[in-house]
Amino acid sequence: MGTLPDGALMERAATGLAVAVAGLLGATYGARVGLLVGSGNNGGDAMYAGARLAARGAHVEAVLLSPEQAHEGGLLSLWRAGGHVVERLTDCQVVLDAIVGIGGRPGLDEAALAHVRAIHRETTKVVAVDVPSGIDVDGGTSRRGTHVEADMTVTFGTHKIGLLAGPSADAAGGVRLVDIGLDGHLGPPALVVAGPELLVAGVGLVPDAGAHKYTRGVVGVSAGSAAYTGAGLLAVAGASCGLAGMIRYVGPDEVAELIRARHPEVVIGRGRVQAWVVGSGGGDDAEEALHGAYEDEVPVVVDAEALQYVTRPPPVPALLTPHAGELARMLGTDRDEVERDPLRHVREAADRFGCAVLLKGARTLVAAPEPDAAELPRDLLVNTAGNPWLATAGAGDVLAGLCGALVAAHPGMAAELARVGALAAHLHGRAADAAGGGGPITAGDVAAALPAAVRAALQAEPVRVTR
Repeated sequence: MGTLPDGALMERAATGLAVAVAGLLGATYGARVGLLVGSGNNGGDAMYAGARLAARGAHVEAVLLSPEQAHEGGLLSLWRAGGHVVERLTDCQVVLDAIVGIGGRPGLDEAALAHVRAIHRETTKVVAVDVPSGIDVDGGTSRRGTHVEADMTVTFGTHKIGLLAGPSADAAGGVRLVDIGLDGHLGPPALVVAGPELLVAGVGLVPDAGAHKYTRGVVGVSAGSAAYTGAGLLAVAGASCGLAGMIRYVGPDEVAELIRARHPEVVIGRGRVQAWVVGSGGGDDAEEALHGAYEDEVPVVVDAEALQYVTRPPPVPALLTPHAGELARMLGTDRDEVERDPLRHVREAADRFGCAVLLKGARTLVAAPEPDAAELPRDLLVNTAGNPWLATAGAGDVLAGLCGALVAAHPGMAAELARVGALAAHLHGRAADAAGGGGPITAGDVAAALPAAVRAALQAEPVRVTR
């Protein structure tokens, strides 16, 4: 940071924050803006931003929760611009939450919470400065009623884990990243946002000129049962996104007949494959199917019913795709515990089972096991693409099939299955966004939209990473 002029970071942060708040207000002149100001630089960012808004005609008032520790320069700037220090906020259109920043502990004290609870949420928007005060910034956990719930978070330099993963992300609202010039000053990311940058990292999607169906990968799907015929069909639909050269299906005759009718290009019956997808709607045959897949000594995507038979590290490279309830059963804990702290549990599962684990949810997390060498980073990724309409029956089956297609098409990536899984989750989310257009979708809609999602990903700019 020594190459940056003194105060440059705060100047850039305050400017970006003021611009974001002005955009939210629409018209700054005459607007009423409140600041809840704690100690240190986080409060300084808010007061400098408040001074900029006051200079543009806004009425700005600030509550200093720790007056003796308030940022002196920020407070002086606010006073000079016509801002006011008050005991309690009056009716404001926007309130900036600058109680604590990234160094704060989870949970706010009662004095701070009293000011937060006094905000009239029906008429007032809350903008968090860097992070919503009181969340677990590094772990993503939260406990309702102990932290700020923001409508928008303006964060600086890089995303923070708590804004992207775990229940704390729900408190952030829309997240806006302000570039303050930290490029080159940050260490390796602890958490990577899944996106097109994973293509650059080694998972290319475009076949070369000499490719044929076998060199592009053959994925085997062993899924579905008499009770869950649709699961087998949807897993095949996900695999049939065009990324692999061929799909083989092994399973009950009634499912095979559905697949013949819907996907005539799929080959029914066993043969050589580069990856297996096992377990989606597999019923009582899931255990036999899983062990049969192991015998081929190729990577395996393990989903749904087959997950209960993973009790130790699989004998082949594997990607497990549980939801919170399934992961809880695998780890011998409660679903609520997994949902409260998904980061810790997905890491624990990856280490216990020695393979990549994709934990499905509103923000899908993917973890690889802790590497043996201390200097190597663990692959830990989060997918933010998609929308709540994706919470629909069969969507997970489509995702499992898509994972299998990517693994089969890139057998050399077996050691990096977490990245492959994260890319699949990203494409799955993009497909859901495209299919629904902001409205309801079905799993079949998502599968049908996958080729278009792949095209969009190939044309997209890489997204930022977080640490």
